[in-house]
Amino acid sequence: MTDTRTPAEAPPAVLRQDAELIAAAVTAAGRGTVDRETVAEVVALCAVAGEHLLVVGPPGTAKSQAVRRVAGQLGGRYFEYLLGRFTEPNELFGPVDLRGLREGRVEFETAGMLPEAEIAFLDEVFLGSTAVLNTLLGLLNERVFRRGGTVLASPLRVCVGAANHLPEDPALAAFADRFLARVFVEPVPDARLEELLETGRRPAAPVPAPADGADLLGALDRLTTAARACDLDGVTPLLATALRRLRAAGVPVGDRRAVRSQRLVAAAAVLDGRTAATARDLWVLPLIAPTADTQTLARDTLGDLIEKAANESLAHAAEELSRSTAARAERLARTGAALLAEHRDLPEGRDSRLRLEAALREIDAGFDPADLPAALAGIRAELVAAVSSS
Repeated sequence: MTDTRTPAEAPPAVLRQDAELIAAAVTAAGRGTVDRETVAEVVALCAVAGEHLLVVGPPGTAKSQAVRRVAGQLGGRYFEYLLGRFTEPNELFGPVDLRGLREGRVEFETAGMLPEAEIAFLDEVFLGSTAVLNTLLGLLNERVFRRGGTVLASPLRVCVGAANHLPEDPALAAFADRFLARVFVEPVPDARLEELLETGRRPAAPVPAPADGADLLGALDRLTTAARACDLDGVTPLLATALRRLRAAGVPVGDRRAVRSQRLVAAAAVLDGRTAATARDLWVLPLIAPTADTQTLARDTLGDLIEKAANESLAHAAEELSRSTAARAERLARTGAALLAEHRDLPEGRDSRLRLEAALREIDAGFDPADLPAALAGIRAELVAAVSSS
């Protein structure tokens, strides 16, 4: 029987299923990329939180590929554009409606353009002209497009901006501040170069389609509704302590970013299958630090507050931003389970023994056998059995 309840009535079991659905979609989006799992997961986090994301990194680091693949999985109307100094507002927001103009009205045709997108990706976002950025400012902040006689409520869930580096122009500070979360990417580390080279030799993988029958946008809506209603009372004292520490350490956190950080905490909770936030969700706080250096400082400053942080759906992001053993265990358990499923589906005569062995080595390097969490211990046992039978 189809569940016809409104998102506000969705019980915890449904929200957990929705979180698992989004996690599977993000995992599928990550196939074909190397070391960009955190970018993909934070896009999903921000889509649930209703906040925007800035991805900063040198050219050629697959920023756009990671975002494009997540958008392809989540579905909905998608808009992508590379901005430049001479980008005209019409290229983003739509051309003037000529019929209306003949009748003396200045209105715009927005079909297929940014104002009607649900997920947007703007590359080189700081290169836009003043006219472009001023219109974007209102759209990002209020989810309303205003230009000429056109006033349109935008369905935008998340806008991802990308840049090779942060702007130095103070005039861009107000615009940059609309991107609450920041992810800084670097070239793939040396330890994963073989994986990068192998992936690069394969034909370019198409953007994966959502799973058959998967209502990803419905799941996002229910999770977003749950995040807005998430119980934050229990974590508020810890959150206030964390924000005080960040400010004392020199991490610039203004009042607006402090208040809106709660949205990321709430989104992390519901994506972990819960309707109340806990200390487990504070791993998101380094995301609001404005630079790569201050993110590192934030992670170090909050070390004892986020040492038990983790997230079942966003395992890579939670681990990278918290460096906690709990998050590492969640990520290794999820990775191991995916490898085992893939191994079982391979035709006779082929195996993924080397990858299974690598997963085992990482588990054994990170955890003493006596300290293995129960879920990870079970995955390890299955990996050992799979390797032994290969």
